[in-house]
Amino acid sequence: MRGFVTKPVVVAVLGLVVVAVGLGLYWFQPWKLWTDDTVREPVPTPAATSTAGPRTVARGELISHEHDTSGSVRLLRLADGSYVLRLVDLDTSNGPDLRVWLSDAPVEKGRDGWHVFDDDGYEHVSLGGLKGNKGDQNYQLPADVDPTAYTSVSIWCERFNVSFGAAELARD
Repeated sequence: MRGFVTKPVVVAVLGLVVVAVGLGLYWFQPWKLWTDDTVREPVPTPAATSTAGPRTVARGELISHEHDTSGSVRLLRLADGSYVLRLVDLDTSNGPDLRVWLSDAPVEKGRDGWHVFDDDGYEHVSLGGLKGNKGDQNYQLPADVDPTAYTSVSIWCERFNVSFGAAELARD
């Protein structure tokens, strides 16, 4: 039996273990479980030529899905007619490849809501990567996006196709 485990076999196995650990670290990014990224962006202010401030047109409260998530969501219409989605007092887990999605999917509680947002029957638009897992942050809606077509927001993990948390948008 001693002849079966040779130095080249041990080196090959160790090489495979190193590659597997490296891929696992890249894929899961476990250090994010212990790190927080806090963002404190101010409410968008009107241009110097305008006196009208942003107007809230929809709002919602985040609920937990895959990870404990809390905070609120505001859809703001700016004086120039553009829209900004604002996350207020966001508190969720950090994770790999988190996105902010505007969606027309319903917000379901518990495990039922984890995968709703990527079902084929619903539309979503990605507003970009989550800037931080804590704090206040703003996401500009693209000019060609009609905000009335969307009814919810999800903090979406692109890597694992799961919602960390979501909010239903109620129109003001």
